Amino acid sequence: MSGPAPAGTRMTNGSRPPVVILCGGRGTRLREHTQAIPKPLVEIGGLPIVWHVIQLYAVQGFERFLLATGYKGELIEGFARDTSWPEGVSVECVDTGLDTPTGGRIKLLEEHLSGEPFCATYADGVARVDLAELLAFHAAHGRLATMTVVRPELQFGVTELDPHDGRVLGFREKPRSEHWINGGFFCFEPGVLDYLERDSVLERDPLERLAAGGELRAHRHQDFWECMDTYKDAVALNDLWESGEAPWRMW
Repeated sequence: MSGPAPAGTRMTNGSRPPVVILCGGRGTRLREHTQAIPKPLVEIGGLPIVWHVIQLYAVQGFERFLLATGYKGELIEGFARDTSWPEGVSVECVDTGLDTPTGGRIKLLEEHLSGEPFCATYADGVARVDLAELLAFHAAHGRLATMTVVRPELQFGVTELDPHDGRVLGFREKPRSEHWINGGFFCFEPGVLDYLERDSVLERDPLERLAAGGELRAHRHQDFWECMDTYKDAVALNDLWESGEAPWRMW
């Protein structure tokens, strides 16, 4: 499993592979909303965040979406069924279990992916991401997996201190982290499925083994990215939408 994917199975820059969207979590840190609805249906500007995620892919030419559902999945399925999607776009929900971890949810979609390369992301993250650039980066490096990485804005401002006497030199309001974190927006060759089991947490053993084998590359994204993890995040994203300056709105 250490070599590149076999010829003929690789994702190419010109192709638009299917997109897996992880929609199964309970969203416990958003319980103000998620006691009644699943996290992917929490609204931004009157539309569920998963709609925004699908739109940012669809506007860039992606057409097939597989939603890996779990908690209150029947509500997500109803939304997908009753929504008028752009022409050519299909949205299919697959029940992957109530407590299945992220990697397991992807593994359970294996038969739906039919040995194809695929993209994957989370249902709670939006970004101004150039997906053609991401696909080109993935195709160029020739390995099994690409993970988009971001440097998030810190929650608090920071105080700059003199290292010797503790004198306060100044302040910086919510600077970006110096470290890169997983921002979702993955590209996967079908061989990635061999690293997954039904009890796999994608972000742990599978990605760690892919990295150890030299099969994981990071695509640095330095434009807007935000994850709706808390109620405060939901308010901030709604404020951006209502201002008419939502950076992820590429349609």
